[in-house]
Amino acid sequence: MRFARNRVVRRVAETAGILFGVAVVVFVMLRALPGDQITAGLGTEAAALTPAQRQALEQYYGLDQPLVTQFFSWLGNMFTGNFGYSARSQQSVLDLTLHALPVTFELAVLSILLALLIGVPLGMLAASRTNSVRDAAGQVVSLAGLSIPAFLLATTLLSIFAASFGFNPNGQGFATLLEDPLLNLRQMLLPALVLGFGIAAPILRTTRTAVLEVRSNDFVRTARAKGVPERRLQARHVLGNALVPIVTMTGLQFGYLLGGAVVVEQIFSVPGIGRQVLLGIQQKEYAVVQSTVLVIALAFVLVNLLTDLLYRVIDPRVRAS
Repeated sequence: MRFARNRVVRRVAETAGILFGVAVVVFVMLRALPGDQITAGLGTEAAALTPAQRQALEQYYGLDQPLVTQFFSWLGNMFTGNFGYSARSQQSVLDLTLHALPVTFELAVLSILLALLIGVPLGMLAASRTNSVRDAAGQVVSLAGLSIPAFLLATTLLSIFAASFGFNPNGQGFATLLEDPLLNLRQMLLPALVLGFGIAAPILRTTRTAVLEVRSNDFVRTARAKGVPERRLQARHVLGNALVPIVTMTGLQFGYLLGGAVVVEQIFSVPGIGRQVLLGIQQKEYAVVQSTVLVIALAFVLVNLLTDLLYRVIDPRVRAS
């Protein structure tokens, strides 16, 4: 009990340290970019501002305060639920995030499911006979997934489906899963396929390596000698013992999707959390970018924590340690 309590305290402390570090880095990097909220909002008209007008705007946005004061003021507001305000959309950042995060979460789940459906079977197929045609085919698929940029695959698929089949549901207004499930799934199909194909590559390689390592163990040869059917042997004994590295890779990729799908979200006009950050950077809306990135970092940490807990479910050796 004491060990478990100390472990929880340590993980909470690590999470707080990571989030604080992310907050500092994002805050500093945004201030290092040329321009500010005033010039981003007014454009060339900002040059016509009088000193008194600029000073008033700086006071309104809080830019006249020292950087340390700005940082801790923003951080303190975050703890009270005040994520800031977006002048572009005339909404609070909290409301924007509550609408955008479920969209990105849905896209990440669909992408991971497609990646697992592609990567795990192909990885097991490639490992079933090394240096064969099926192994070479698996390597080709993994190399394609790693080497083809997501923006290139996304624009190509969008152009082909729109020009050849008239399929472009993303050109309509975005529909949530609750508003129109069928339209929502059609709008999520292509972006999930693009992201899933890229993620399937590392999952395929991880599966192949893990399966080959497990198959070399004595208990697999013993089970085969006892006459265990090959399908049951592969599904229960081999894949079951190879799940830990596969779950690790899946958890890392899922965490990446929560903030790394910005290019695909922009191409397919998916109003997710990544697109929200991109628009905030373009408009120099510090509150939007800072608060949203911190939410993404928190989600990433929570995903890693859940992955760690999954180890204890699928591997008794981890529970015993």
